[in-house]
Amino acid sequence: MSASTSSSTTTAPVISGSWTVTSDLNVSRTLLAGAGTQIASFSAGGYDELLTNADTTELYDGSCWTVANSLNTARRSVSGCGSTSAGLTFGGWEAAASAVTEEYDGTCWAAGGALNTARRYLGGFGTQSAGVACGGEDGMLLVDAIEEYNGTTWTSGNVLNTPRLGVGAAGLLSAGLCIGGQSFFVTYGTTTEEYDGTSWTAGGGLNTGKRYLAGAGTQTAGLSFGGNTGAVSNATETYNGSAWANANALNNGRYYHTGSGTQTAGLAAGGRDLGSYIAATEEYA
Repeated sequence: MSASTSSSTTTAPVISGSWTVTSDLNVSRTLLAGAGTQIASFSAGGYDELLTNADTTELYDGSCWTVANSLNTARRSVSGCGSTSAGLTFGGWEAAASAVTEEYDGTCWAAGGALNTARRYLGGFGTQSAGVACGGEDGMLLVDAIEEYNGTTWTSGNVLNTPRLGVGAAGLLSAGLCIGGQSFFVTYGTTTEEYDGTSWTAGGGLNTGKRYLAGAGTQTAGLSFGGNTGAVSNATETYNGSAWANANALNNGRYYHTGSGTQTAGLAAGGRDLGSYIAATEEYA
């Protein structure tokens, strides 16, 4: 899948903002989906310490996580977007790449329209009625396909310039980001692409190349954190719409985690390091 394991790291100034450890997830999970704000977020699905696909849903209120009604389809390597009252999960891995979409109303998950391209390790951003799925892997090949969700069905859009998996993502359908990830030729990528609702254009590159990172915020005020650089990363960077700047690191380096919130009020939850699954949650401010 990748002909190289190269990465790119450059020096950039560190800006203000720091991470604070808060309440753990009730169920330690990796490869989970999540979305929402720092004070109202959900996490769903993933892979648990019993080495099984999880259907677990938890809600975060800015202080602690509460177990909520489960997904209908347990899966890992899943993505999500939206809010705790109008959430969306899509894709992932069951026994093969999944096209399953589920919609959340704040209480229960219901089946939505299936992705046109089943995939895992994909990125997601937007809302329940205007969501975007970007990149991923179909079980064999990298995916450049973009799909947009209108609350009922997915429609194919213009493809990424660089097919890749393990991306971070942030923003809205009309102004989104697809960040980093593994491409055909670069295992730990710095590539950022910006979406205007129609086409993808190149943005500023990450200072630290990585895959399996998380993103939050908007296209002009983005946040990326964690990931895998060949080692577990705790690197955090902020985006101003044209360039990434280094910020203060996570307390717990992690990858396969989820991210939500904004550039000034971000949330990291779950994931894994090289030795164990992580329940730790951190807030960025």
